[in-house]
Amino acid sequence: MGVVNVTPDSFSDGGRWAEADAAVRHGLALLEQGADLLDIGGESTRPGATRPLLAEELDRVVPVIRDLTAAGATVSVDTMRAEVAEAALAAGATIVNDVSGGIADPRILDVAAAGGATYVAMHWRAHAAEMQRFAHYPRGVVVEVVDELRVRRDAALAAGVAPERLVLDPGLGFAKHAGQNWELLAGLPQLAALGHRVLVGGSRKTFLGRLLGEGDGLRPVPEREHATAALSLLLADADVWCVRVHDVRATCDALAVRGAWRAAQAGVPAAAQAGVPTDQEEQR
Repeated sequence: MGVVNVTPDSFSDGGRWAEADAAVRHGLALLEQGADLLDIGGESTRPGATRPLLAEELDRVVPVIRDLTAAGATVSVDTMRAEVAEAALAAGATIVNDVSGGIADPRILDVAAAGGATYVAMHWRAHAAEMQRFAHYPRGVVVEVVDELRVRRDAALAAGVAPERLVLDPGLGFAKHAGQNWELLAGLPQLAALGHRVLVGGSRKTFLGRLLGEGDGLRPVPEREHATAALSLLLADADVWCVRVHDVRATCDALAVRGAWRAAQAGVPAAAQAGVPTDQEEQR
């Protein structure tokens, strides 16, 4: 899932694709690099971010979704608002990626169900401006996240979202400190045991920056891409349904190496693998 932030203030690339034409060009480039899905968002959910007005969010995402779906893209709308989800589905989106899991606006569940959309319910406790105040998990982060997502799962199913169209996301970085994110990643099998596909969005996030930083510092956001690609590989081995990334090419390259490695282990000749040259070609 390639990220298209149509925002002026997203943590990774805020402002680069804020204009509709630039966002569409970026989305098309991500498709060329290997994205299967494009996630279009008009509200930054970085820690401390303030919410845009409804009209602002609609103006940001609807034209981009319309143009990208017209170009053949499979599009997800990244929103917590029922009105935005409804307009996005009318514009051609087929996935609603709701970071609040229906808590911020419960009617979004009805919109997703009525539109026959795939619905992504992420673990969430509060809006960006205050979410890190809620990073307390007395019973353990994995247990509490799974329990809270079970409640969101039940709400989505009760609203009419088809079980095969429901996806769960552990919400890395949302009301979670660095160590808690790693615990959640190790606990993904417990989340998958709820019986639904899993999406993970760890791309360039602070827990990677903290891992790679020196002392108490953080590795700058643009310099976290190698770690993101490595994380994507590990998530592929964990059989997640989808990874949400900013740099599609880096993740696809890493997955191509993994695929070639596994094919070789299975005895598939290198020349039979797409994109892998024969010995003669290597010599040239």
